[in-house]
Amino acid sequence: MDEADPTRIHRLEQLPSWLLSRAALRSHRLLSEAFAAEGVRGYDYRVLATLAQHGSLSQTELGRIAEIDRSDVVASVDDLAAAQLVRRSVDARDRRRNSISLTARGPRVLARLDRVVAGVQDELLRSLSARQRAQLVTLLARVADDDAAAPAR
Repeated sequence: MDEADPTRIHRLEQLPSWLLSRAALRSHRLLSEAFAAEGVRGYDYRVLATLAQHGSLSQTELGRIAEIDRSDVVASVDDLAAAQLVRRSVDARDRRRNSISLTARGPRVLARLDRVVAGVQDELLRSLSARQRAQLVTLLARVADDDAAAPAR
């Protein structure tokens, strides 16, 4: 860090929360640009990845697991269904709910998007070695999951 650089706010650059926010903004920009080039959004990738891992889910379950707001799940599922990547059907267990599942085409598109995401990770973390990347992921996971492990306040 260059102490003489007048464009930097040195006090902030010592704060992990500030650095995490800046890194998250950069990550979001890179992902958004890469997804836009593929004609999808981040929510679409999360929906496809969640369905690939968990199989058919109700829209409510899908939103909960993927951590996506209900209205955003509906919009994403609508777009993915129009692109024939997911199928919406009446849930056999509860006919009031929709069940969402991947079509045969869904996993192929998800595999392509996985390569796009891997490229973004490489761009985002290009200044880190493979060991440093693994260490960063481990540390970020601990920070991100700390609320789940912390006692109620």
